[in-house]
Amino acid sequence: MSTTDKAPAEAPNQAEAEADAAAGAQLSTAPVEDGPAAPVGIGVTGWARWFWRQLTSMRVALILLFLLSLGSIPGSLVPQTQVDPMKVAEWKKTHEFWVPLAEKLQLFDVYSSVWFSAIYILLFVSLIGCIVPRTWQFVGQLTGRPPGAPRRLDRLPAYVTWRTDTSPEEVLASAKTLLGGRRFRTEAAADERYGNAVAAEKGYLREAGNLAFHIALIVLLVAFAAGQLLKSEGGKLVLRGKGFSNTLTQYDDFKSGSLFSSDNLPPFSFTLDKFDATYEKTGPQKGTPRDFKAYVTYAEGAHGEPKKAEIEVNKPLEIDGSKIFLLGHGYAPVISVTDPTGKVVYKDAVPMLPFDANLSSSGAVKIPDGYRNKNGDKEQLGFNAMFVPTFAGEGKGTMLSQFPALDFPVLALSAYHGSLGVDAGLPQNVYQLNTSKMQEFKNPEGELFKQRLLPGETMTLPDGAGTVKFEGIERWATFSVTQQPGSGLALAGAVIAIGGLAASLFIQRRRVWVRAVAGPDGVTVVEMAGLGRSESAKLPEELSELSAALYERAPGPAEAESVTTQEEGERA
Repeated sequence: MSTTDKAPAEAPNQAEAEADAAAGAQLSTAPVEDGPAAPVGIGVTGWARWFWRQLTSMRVALILLFLLSLGSIPGSLVPQTQVDPMKVAEWKKTHEFWVPLAEKLQLFDVYSSVWFSAIYILLFVSLIGCIVPRTWQFVGQLTGRPPGAPRRLDRLPAYVTWRTDTSPEEVLASAKTLLGGRRFRTEAAADERYGNAVAAEKGYLREAGNLAFHIALIVLLVAFAAGQLLKSEGGKLVLRGKGFSNTLTQYDDFKSGSLFSSDNLPPFSFTLDKFDATYEKTGPQKGTPRDFKAYVTYAEGAHGEPKKAEIEVNKPLEIDGSKIFLLGHGYAPVISVTDPTGKVVYKDAVPMLPFDANLSSSGAVKIPDGYRNKNGDKEQLGFNAMFVPTFAGEGKGTMLSQFPALDFPVLALSAYHGSLGVDAGLPQNVYQLNTSKMQEFKNPEGELFKQRLLPGETMTLPDGAGTVKFEGIERWATFSVTQQPGSGLALAGAVIAIGGLAASLFIQRRRVWVRAVAGPDGVTVVEMAGLGRSESAKLPEELSELSAALYERAPGPAEAESVTTQEEGERA
């Protein structure tokens, strides 16, 4: 077998050019985009049609996708009202000059703003307008047949020819069987002018992957919208032995989407039975948390059967579409307060808020009702509190914990009396004491009365005002209860998008033609050519493998055998 170079092909005439164009037609379902020039003198209907074509072009879809990404930036830089109203108020105080402009641009509610919603809806419509016509074109291609062979196969990028004693009918039958076995869709076509040929096509999954990718983008947009509109998230601090019921009034903080309703909260409840925490005790990682675990008993519905469960960090408990995450934990000293007559007016566990890794904690003890001073007048008591689970010892530094476990717990209290300000009806931070309308209890030196207590110890207030006892220590844990209706849909959309993108990148759409014509000397001339959507080295390699397989079934004559291979842009 010998290989020869072919002379440069002559320029094609109009009929040949049309045949070549037909051979390469519909290798993609991408629509032909109109130019940006506006139509002239076509009326309202024409303008509407032109606007629709521009909106549904891939160019505009990409621009809108970029604008959507750009519009999300302010939502990350500026505090959002739906996320944290306190941070929004703080931002307004520190950036008073920019507040009027930010409010006009709706920067505190970016994701529900008019301009962000407009971009979002336009992108949604644009993607649908892109996908629908391409889907119909793709369906049409699936039901259609491969186009006939062009007259000059040697003009195509990949080309092979040889002569054989096998009849043209046998060659074409072998080619159809061979290509069909390689999962090509084949079609035999009779042509009186140029000879009979077999047309084959493969790689439809490329366009299917492209369509799947765009459909997945729509799915992601729908999932994102559903998640933002119907989501809910609330936090709750639960003491050991106490419970929680999934109603709005039970949450310490709660935020939700604009279409959320309290009826969407699934009925369930749980009780914190026990909380375990372990820490590294030695070495450079001393005090580092090793394991947190909350043991709960939960029930679904109003009369559900109690069930046991364990909640760990990043291992939430899922109940009827809601996920219960373990966020944090801390300590709650149990404190009792008596009035001057010795009557217990308060006894409860008071959660303290940690402010460092060793769980040094601060908080406030507030007694708004039930207390009367030695004169019999109603009065309110308040105590600033500092708690450390492991105290360094007297004279060994400040009131900071040395280890997060309860090795040497100490509670420090400073006492006030007067008005807590809770009767005004204004919200207060439960971990802070407002002393603006309160007076200090004084020690003999005339300073603020304060004292450190060990578990079981009692602090006696000045002037017989009563006592405060450190009864013991309880644990608490914070939980986040979330509902994300679109999370499963978003995951499905992301998986489909990745699969579709991979298919559109790695699968090549290509066509192969085989023509067999009897020559004047009675020897059959076989031609094979391939055409892909884009230039690729894989197409000539694949055509070489196919031609070798077909050559085994229709070998050349022993006395004069030749094979010629041509690729577009042939190198010297």
